[in-house]
Amino acid sequence: MHSVRHPGKTIDDFCSSDQMALIIYDMQIGIMRQMTHGAEITAKVASVLSAARAAGFPVIFMRHLSMPLSLMGAFQRRQAMAWQKTGDPAAITPWFLRGSPGFEIVPELQPRDDEAVIDKITFSAFEGTPLAIILRDLGLTSFAICGVATEIGIEPTVRHGADLGLVPLVIRDACGGGHAEAAERSLANIAFMGDALICETGDFINAIRKAE
Repeated sequence: MHSVRHPGKTIDDFCSSDQMALIIYDMQIGIMRQMTHGAEITAKVASVLSAARAAGFPVIFMRHLSMPLSLMGAFQRRQAMAWQKTGDPAAITPWFLRGSPGFEIVPELQPRDDEAVIDKITFSAFEGTPLAIILRDLGLTSFAICGVATEIGIEPTVRHGADLGLVPLVIRDACGGGHAEAAERSLANIAFMGDALICETGDFINAIRKAE
């Protein structure tokens, strides 16, 4: 009879550089300017990033990318109209064009040369990107995620990652929300599903130190 491998229950079971990568979601200048608690979230993410780097974790930054108006189809136009609260497709302004100041990662979290920066036009960080290939190629089973916004991109990324057979770890206090109630609902939904782990920044850093 084959023995059943224990799947792991706590963050201590996953927080090591041979099992987990750190995903920093959409910490871009143009997005953080819109966040009420932008400075606080940036400081939390910086603490997470520093600990992950010291422990040798693979680090992957995600950035939201806008297409020029001429390349926006129905999906992107509808999305931009909802975000910019307009019913007129001609009134859309692409906020995150490549090369624009708002597109770049905030300077406090400057990516290193040995860290990936992946651009996307979707909410799930896995859709249409090489993220899943990178994690699979490294032989990783889990990912920690922080950044913004919880209710817009982090929840769908967590759900998608779990569907791919990965164990997501949400660092709750290092995730910011554009809408507080919606962000809390997202965290409640993630907890209800039970396929992701949720912790605080201090818990993540302590788990990393235990593994070293």
